[in-house]
Formats: sequence, structure tokens, C-alpha cells
Amino acid sequence: MPGGGDDDRFKDLFAGRDGSLLGDMKALAEKDASLTPPPESKLTRTKEQWARDKRLPTGRLDGGGRLPPGQHLAKDWPILDLGHRPLVPTDQWEMKVLGAVERPLTLSWARFLALPQVDLTTDIHCVTSWSTYDNRWGGVAVRTLAEAAGLRDSAAFAVLHSHDGYTTNLPLDHFLADDSLIAHSWGGAPLPRDHGGPARAVVPSLYFWKSAKWLRQITFLEKDAPGYWETRGYHNLGDPWKQQRYG
Repeated sequence: MPGGGDDDRFKDLFAGRDGSLLGDMKALAEKDASLTPPPESKLTRTKEQWARDKRLPTGRLDGGGRLPPGQHLAKDWPILDLGHRPLVPTDQWEMKVLGAVERPLTLSWARFLALPQVDLTTDIHCVTSWSTYDNRWGGVAVRTLAEAAGLRDSAAFAVLHSHDGYTTNLPLDHFLADDSLIAHSWGGAPLPRDHGGPARAVVPSLYFWKSAKWLRQITFLEKDAPGYWETRGYHNLGDPWKQQRYG
């Protein structure tokens, strides 16, 4: 998606107001805002061992219909994280869009909600083998954010940064898909903290570890940069239909 002239839908983002476009654009684009990776825990050590063992689900059907191979349908939405669930009040929340863009952004909660909104229903497929159907999301399409920031033609990847220090990488053909969004609601209600609220990524075409919770920054890149689980034995892409669980 090439950069271009400002669209009227985004004009308030470039009016020099606080919480929109801040500081020198070049400095923002080049700034590395990564946090220290989360500390190891029993969970992370267990999942790293699964990757070393190439552990696959046992006793599972080979998918069928909407269910990818090795998955089972969960009754509820399980809660999985790295052991820390950040509390980010919306009046303190901000999200940056940096990297290979013409107009780096820093969005306040109000500016985020002022962008064009979408309401999408998707399935979830977790690498740990559970899936859920018909999750209704409200939020901002990733394409809308890329357009607002003036995504450069040279961009090919994105890295998502979370408030707990987590990162994950995605190719843009998945991250900019029509059903990919930054979600602030689920089932018609605000996204719960346990599930990544106030805002998280949702990329339905990939295993759900690619849909970073507690999102604080999107960095568009020309070259790939593997994230937290991708450097710990998990697949660099994570397509559930190909069972790309491990690298």
C-alpha cells in the first residue's frame, strides 16, 4: 500500500494536536521502543520444550470444515499469556505506528476510536490446539492504520509490540488482510483485560499467538524480524491450515 496524499478521514491526525503526530517523524520512525522481553516462567519453559519435541496434539481429529487439522472446538475462550496481564487505563493508553511509513503515528484512545470502525466475525485457532467459532470483534482495520500512516511500498513485514514486552512478527499479506484488525471490543462489550484489552491485534488467518495482546506499537519493516515465540522454536508464519506450529 503506497503512501500518498492525506485522506480527509485522517486529517485530524496531522493537525499538530497532542496524541496524534508527535515530534520529528524520522526520529520516531527510527526509534526502537522495544521493552525487555518477559522473564522466563514454567509456562514458557514448557512451551519451548514442546517446540523442541515438535509436540503435536494427540487424540484430535484431522479438522474438517472450519476446523483446521489437529484442532478441537473449545466451549469457552481460554486465557493464555506469559504470566503478566498489564493494566492499561484507556486515558493513559496510546499506540504507535512506526517504521516504514511516511507519517508515523501516536494515537490516543480518543484518536483511535475516531478512526473508521469495523465490526467483524472470525474464528480463533490457538497453537495449543483449541479453536472457537464466531468471535465478534469491533475495532479498526489494520489497512486503515496503514493508510493513515502512509505505508511505504518497501514495507513487507510488521512487528507487534505489547505492554508485557511480548513481540511477534507477521508478513503483510496476512497482517493487511481484509479480516485483520486492532480490536477494542469482543461480543459487543469492551475487550477484557485478560484477553488483551483495551486493544489487541486479531489476525484470523494465523495461529493466535500472532494476534498480540495489550498492543502498544506496530512497526512496519522492510525485512523480517522474528519475535518472542518465533525465536523460541515456533514457526515463523504459523498457518493453522498447514499445522505450522513449530519451526
